[in-house]
Amino acid sequence: MTAIYWLAADSWTLTRRALLHWANQPGALVVGLLFPVMVLLMFGYLFGGAMVVPGGGDYREFLVPGIFTLTVAFGLEATYTAVSTDAARGVTDRFRTMPISSAAVVTGRSLADMLNATVSLLVLVACGLAIGWRWHHGLADALAAAGLLLLLRFALLWLGIWLALVSRSPETLMALQILVWPLGFLSNVFVPPDTMPGWLGTIADWNPLSATAAATRELFGNPGWSGTSWPAEHATLLAVVWPLLFLAVFVPLSIRRYRHLT
Repeated sequence: MTAIYWLAADSWTLTRRALLHWANQPGALVVGLLFPVMVLLMFGYLFGGAMVVPGGGDYREFLVPGIFTLTVAFGLEATYTAVSTDAARGVTDRFRTMPISSAAVVTGRSLADMLNATVSLLVLVACGLAIGWRWHHGLADALAAAGLLLLLRFALLWLGIWLALVSRSPETLMALQILVWPLGFLSNVFVPPDTMPGWLGTIADWNPLSATAAATRELFGNPGWSGTSWPAEHATLLAVVWPLLFLAVFVPLSIRRYRHLT
C-alpha cells in the first residue's frame, strides 16, 4: 500500500508540473486546442459540400466523430515531444536521481495529457454543436463514445512515451511526426474505406482510428458506412481491443525503458 500511495503522490506532483508549464505558456495550449477546430471547420465547410455519405446523411455529422478520433491521435505528437525534450535536456536524468517512484515520471505525463485531451474534446464538442452536429442517442451512449475516445488517447500516449524514451532526441522524433498524418488520414475519419482502392481500403478498415471513429458514430447515432468487412461489422469490439493491446505492450515497455535509461 505504501508503494501505491507514493506512486499516486509522485504522479500527481509531476502532473502538476506539466499543468504549470501550460499555465506559463498559454499560447501553445491555445494553439493546440484551436488546431482541431480549424480542421473541423475546413473539412466541414470547404470540402463538405462535395462529400457524399454512403446511405445518406449529413456529412458534418459523419465528420465530427472522425475529427474527435483524429484529435486524440494527434495527442501522440505532443506527448513524445514533451518526454523527448525532458530526456534531451537532462530533466529525466535528474528525476531518476530523486527518491520518487520510477513509474511516476511517465505516469504523471500521461495523466497531464489525459486532462489536456479531455479539454480538447470538450472544445470540439462545443464547436460541433455550433455547426449543427448532434448526438441522437441517450446520454449514456454519448458518455460511452467519449470513453472510447479517451481510451484510445490513453493507449496512444504510452506509445508516444515509449517512442520518446527510445529516441531521446527531439530531432529524431521530427521524422515520426510525418507518420502521424498518414495514420490519421488512412482511416474512415474523412471518407468511408469503400471509396478507396481495394488494398488501401483494407488498411483503413483495420486502422485503430477507424474502429474508434465507427464505434463513436454508432453510439452518437450519426451516419456511418455499412461496410461488409469484419472490422466494419465489429468496430465497437475493435475500439476496445486495439487500445487494450497497445496498453498491454507499451506500458511495461515504457516503464522498463525509463528504468534502464543510461
